[in-house]
Amino acid sequence: MKKQSIWLLAALTAVLIIGCNTQKGPAEQALANAQAGLDAARDSAMKYVPEQLGGVDAQLSDIKGKFQQGDYAGVVKDAPALMTAISNLKDAAAAKKTEAEAALAKAKDDWGPASAGVQKMVDELDKRVQTLSKGKLPKGVTKDALAAAKSGLDSLKSSWAEASNASASGDYTTAMAKAQAVKDKATELMKSLGMKPAA
Repeated sequence: MKKQSIWLLAALTAVLIIGCNTQKGPAEQALANAQAGLDAARDSAMKYVPEQLGGVDAQLSDIKGKFQQGDYAGVVKDAPALMTAISNLKDAAAAKKTEAEAALAKAKDDWGPASAGVQKMVDELDKRVQTLSKGKLPKGVTKDALAAAKSGLDSLKSSWAEASNASASGDYTTAMAKAQAVKDKATELMKSLGMKPAA
């Protein structure tokens, strides 16, 4: 009876080992597929959806841990969810990329008219500051307003140079953001000097 029990235990162990080994191949393949899929998506995901990439990396790390512990069945069971997550990651990165490209194209189209308009505002403000610095201040314009406009003008010129450099390097999104900031500040300064900014 004892011999029979030992034989039965040995047989069960052998079946378990064979069962585990039959799962090892598919588990290895699933892990390789997931790794290859994530590697292919990584650069784009890092650029456009880094927070989502972190979650998928954690899933892959968890499955690798199961593989190292010999839980091949767990790897095979969890692999489809990981592959879905990788597919969603690729889709999200592609959507963000399309969005970013559309925003860049719009900013590029807007840059020409915006740059001409903002440059004109900066030039008019510069002339007004120079004129007011030489003569008597008109009604409603204070010395403090003129002093603020002088220092503000230097800052505007610096920001405008940054916007122009950004456009020259092809980063029209940044260029437009800086141009808008310059326009807003120039408008404020022009009003303080009794000027009527262009719409």
